[in-house]
Amino acid sequence: MPGKTELINQVAERTGMTKSQVQKVFEEMLSEIRSSLEKGEDVIIRGFGTFKVTERSPRKGRNPRTGEEIEIPGGKRVTFRMSK
Repeated sequence: MPGKTELINQVAERTGMTKSQVQKVFEEMLSEIRSSLEKGEDVIIRGFGTFKVTERSPRKGRNPRTGEEIEIPGGKRVTFRMSK
């Protein structure tokens, strides 16, 4: 699985843009996605997928070492669903 650097290198190679230009576009795109998610907005990229913030309710769990019941706090998390 390619990481961020490999993706930037591949896009730069295919587009003829410099690596620094591609990195700037990549960082700005991630920043916009993050900003929209923080506002509670879904981010839909047609042909790629959907980023969405979901709420997790608090629940009970067990400490695996002691078996003691613990409260796991709820919160928000980002989910991603690929396009078909």
